[in-house]
Amino acid sequence: MRAPPARQVRRPRAPTEEENAPITLDKAQRINREITAPEVRLVADDGEQLGIVPVAEALRQAEERDVDLVEIAPLANLPVIRDLVTDMREFFDKWARAKGSFVPTATRHDDFAVVRSDKPERRAADAAIECIGCAVCYASCDVVRWSPAYLGPAALNRVWTLVNDERDGDRRTRLAAVAGDAGCHACHTQMGCTERCPKEIAPTASIAGLKRLTARAALKGEL
Repeated sequence: MRAPPARQVRRPRAPTEEENAPITLDKAQRINREITAPEVRLVADDGEQLGIVPVAEALRQAEERDVDLVEIAPLANLPVIRDLVTDMREFFDKWARAKGSFVPTATRHDDFAVVRSDKPERRAADAAIECIGCAVCYASCDVVRWSPAYLGPAALNRVWTLVNDERDGDRRTRLAAVAGDAGCHACHTQMGCTERCPKEIAPTASIAGLKRLTARAALKGEL
């Protein structure tokens, strides 16, 4: 009898140094002439408190010490609880208002769903799915500052991943939730969220996709 051929076992790839690196929110920080505040509370690189000074004076002192002037501030567009701690309830409430929870079409008794990775919808979802809910995009969004009801880039990015997930069963409800005045069409495409995302996601692209989908749904009478 002929022995069956040996099965080739693919060994897991070791993560690269870049993949193992901790996620930082340094993109959310302004440095040197990016700082727009008229005054800052200046703390030296050795921890010495130098008081409240005009930002021009702070820049001068930083240049004398040959260091960068780094702005450390709580996330914008969120209520400050204390120091750098913000209240993020409104941020996550907007995810709920945008219908950002997965609604399955199968039960636990069904077989695992097979989703082809080369499908355009899956690729669109994969490009936006690594959001960590840090709210940096929300803090970077001028529309949120102008219009507090605006759902924000993180919630809309989440909806984009779900409407491109063939396993989800609530597509029409989601599109209706983001088609209103506080939804995707309120975005001014200023790209602040995309520039500052620490995961290098492009919420602006996700929101543009939602604009197209909601427009098509409206023309078909589905909204």
